Amino acid sequence: MSSNKAPVNDAIIVAVAQLVNDAQSGTREPSHSDLEFQINRGGLSGGDPKTQGQTVGKAKRVRAVLSWGVDNAPDKAEAFVFALIGLLRGKGGFRSGSSNYAGDDAIFEAREAFRLEGYVLSDEGELYASTLDNLSGVRLTVALEAYVRRAQRGSEDGALLVGTGKDLLEATASHIITEKCGHYSHQANFPTLLSQAFTALGLATPQTPAQAAEAPQRRVERSLYEAGCAVNALRNKTGTGHGIPFVPSVSDDEARAAVQLIGIVSGLLLRALKKTS
Repeated sequence: MSSNKAPVNDAIIVAVAQLVNDAQSGTREPSHSDLEFQINRGGLSGGDPKTQGQTVGKAKRVRAVLSWGVDNAPDKAEAFVFALIGLLRGKGGFRSGSSNYAGDDAIFEAREAFRLEGYVLSDEGELYASTLDNLSGVRLTVALEAYVRRAQRGSEDGALLVGTGKDLLEATASHIITEKCGHYSHQANFPTLLSQAFTALGLATPQTPAQAAEAPQRRVERSLYEAGCAVNALRNKTGTGHGIPFVPSVSDDEARAAVQLIGIVSGLLLRALKKTS
């Protein structure tokens, strides 16, 4: 996982905005000036109400910027959220004795919103992706689903898992086999691993004999298996969960499409797992 990005969805937008809400009395940092610096630094001024001549409170300003960012520059929105959490931490927003403390309720809601996307917001305001190595069963399924949502939006962060050497699709396939068979072979190559996961869920691969008048979904399943193997071939095999996930010859557009495919195939597997559990 990238160390300078965080997930963004509607719940996180609302929760983060509440962390910077205007004080009921007196003042509370971060100030509008602090926010403006981060907005401009993050390249999100196009969504700032101030640039449109509007005067709004800090919470509404953050909501507007992030909502615009999700639609127009999602990677920048993710970087802005991470930077904003860091700004709040530096201002004492997570320290209960500070005049800038964001409040128990606001922090709790932010923690919950991030948790559902596979992230941890600590008591000290440190934001980091959950380590999946120690999760299993339903908890691991839920965590993987959070990464799938990010991958389907095309975020490269969603293609890799913190604390593992696996990309999302490999981790999902391993989880499927463990759930259905009790264990998986660490020595199996990726096509074999993915084939075993598909087979365990009753999904078709190119090795599954075609039946007369079979449902067209079977053809889709075979194609998605092939797509999963193809995307895996683009992976930067020297990586261990950090840095660039694809080989240097892959363009930005190709990388985004590949990540989305990872999300599609992983999502197919996880939905099938739920149906067969």
